Amino acid sequence: MPCRVTFLPHEIEIEVAPGTSIIQAALDARVHINASCGGEGVCGKCRVRIEEGAVEGGVSEKLSAEDVAQGYRLACQAFVTGDCRVRIPVESALDTGVLARRPPPRRTARMQRFDFEQLKEQGLFLAPVEKTYLEIPPPSAQDNQPDVSRLIGYLTRERGEHRLEVDLPVIRKLPAVLREAGFRVTATLVRPVREDGRTRLINVQPGDTTRSGFAVAIDVGTTTVCGELIDLATGATLAEHADFNAQISYGEDVISRIVYAEKPGGLERLQEVVVGTLNAILKKLIRRSGVDPEDIATIALAGNTTMTQLLLRIDPRPLRRAPYVPAASIYPPFKARDVGLKVGDHVTALVYPCVSSYVGGDIVAGVMGSGLYRSEALTLFLDVGTNAEIVIGNRDWLVCAACSAGPAFEGGGIRFGMRAARGAIEEVLVDPVTLEPMIVTIGRVRPKGICGSGLISAVAVLFETGVIDSRGKFDPALRTPRIREADGCREYVIAWREETQIERDITLSEIDIENLIRAKGAIYSGCMTLLGEVGLGVGDIERIILAGGFGSYIDLEKAMAIGLLPEIDPARVTYLGNGSLLGAKMASLTNRVRRDVVAVVRRMTNFELSETPSYMDNYIAALFLPHTDIDRFPRVKARLAARRGETREEPGNGPPLRT
Repeated sequence: MPCRVTFLPHEIEIEVAPGTSIIQAALDARVHINASCGGEGVCGKCRVRIEEGAVEGGVSEKLSAEDVAQGYRLACQAFVTGDCRVRIPVESALDTGVLARRPPPRRTARMQRFDFEQLKEQGLFLAPVEKTYLEIPPPSAQDNQPDVSRLIGYLTRERGEHRLEVDLPVIRKLPAVLREAGFRVTATLVRPVREDGRTRLINVQPGDTTRSGFAVAIDVGTTTVCGELIDLATGATLAEHADFNAQISYGEDVISRIVYAEKPGGLERLQEVVVGTLNAILKKLIRRSGVDPEDIATIALAGNTTMTQLLLRIDPRPLRRAPYVPAASIYPPFKARDVGLKVGDHVTALVYPCVSSYVGGDIVAGVMGSGLYRSEALTLFLDVGTNAEIVIGNRDWLVCAACSAGPAFEGGGIRFGMRAARGAIEEVLVDPVTLEPMIVTIGRVRPKGICGSGLISAVAVLFETGVIDSRGKFDPALRTPRIREADGCREYVIAWREETQIERDITLSEIDIENLIRAKGAIYSGCMTLLGEVGLGVGDIERIILAGGFGSYIDLEKAMAIGLLPEIDPARVTYLGNGSLLGAKMASLTNRVRRDVVAVVRRMTNFELSETPSYMDNYIAALFLPHTDIDRFPRVKARLAARRGETREEPGNGPPLRT
């Protein structure tokens, strides 16, 4: 007999078979529960509260005795045995509002902006799509050639077009459109990427619609999907929208997604939900811009290798097994409808090519969008996330690598870690005398966790005030109720339970700090290994480009203080923002980018860091704050020396004064 599961506060009900896990029931009901590990029971993020009903299991060392007494269970380990009511805690809520927020202005680094006019001035604009208005002589007894021949002949004779081919959907609609419009129509032409290619006639519309030509650019991210609807005549963004990738309910990182795709029906389900996300975004873009969907000609897509293969329903299993081979590096254009996108038959989809299993189309799009591939300056391009991707080079050469930083910067592996959302702590300061924290949250509301930028901020300030040492261990001599023992290690209380939304103290433990040190160590050592393999050092870097949403919110001084980034003048750092979306936008606007991208991919030399002998040496050396060799971070060294010189013992029972 089926069991009824009700998810609160959503009031969503679903019937499942006895023995179904809570997390599987949530997936079937399309209710999101945090599951960083994809339901393996190791992250402890999927805690839910059983308010009433019959559930077995779900008790774990990831839950405190108090949690268990209050009815909390791990959703991936708890199984339904009867009707039950399950409350999803506030920390599992998906806050789409935060996706629209803008990065703060930077004092020491600039945000790179897209400039359509500059694109033209630099000779980089080659329109990939053109619309042309035609007044075609109608057929007669003396001139009764077929409609397609009449249309092509007119384009050849009056517009100088040649090497034309016509799509089948155009032939199907052509007789009716020509006659209904009195043979006054607008033809949409897609220019070939290659100079020896053919121009395709993809659509015919009644009347003059030459001023209405649009494209869509989409970044298919692991966590979020972002889209823009673009005016092809002006380069202006007419509408933009972002939403969480619905695949996050099946695992928050690409490995978890691949594991799920290996299950029966898993690949089909993952494609279904991400296409659902894309279609919802397309619907929003069209409604907000007010454009006629018939006027959309192309969709440009960029995503990492795993996201691309899941979108195209390509088996991703080889991506996580040696020798880590993707199905393809370059994909041909295809009809957007072929993957389930709800657009016209004429809409062509373009997917950015990848370099390797873990350096994907999103990174290639960032390289193209940033102009790195055309620049003389030696540049370090860095996209920080679960898998940090690194590109070093200029217009003459490019090398790249991906390093597995782990999910710490997105909240994984951190007990109270979370992705950026309202209530996430994003900045931390610590009073050097009282050791009391001052916190800033996204949305300026009560805290419910700590996001990646807040984690970097907290560890940097705790290190520079001497609360933790270079190994990330708390100073046992400090006397403050903020530092305490828990589960065999020390932790620092950032917010007391009565100050939070989650009715628990929000803490940062030595285990959390160790996970952050591993993540930042992987990124820094990846940069140093790649530099070393091409015979360069930090001093040779002329600029750093930080890409990705997370990169836009990193505090440079604090990132360098913990050894996440090489220490260079912050004024030489550029924030690119969503480089994947920027590259997709540029591919929508100009064939020059589409033409260059294949050559760029072919000259990007990929290094597998796990097979590069120097990587492990660099990694071990980076497992300290900021590094075993403090001389690599002279500004951090100077600040620490100044604070040591200013430290003195205060009378009474307070901690040492650190100013």
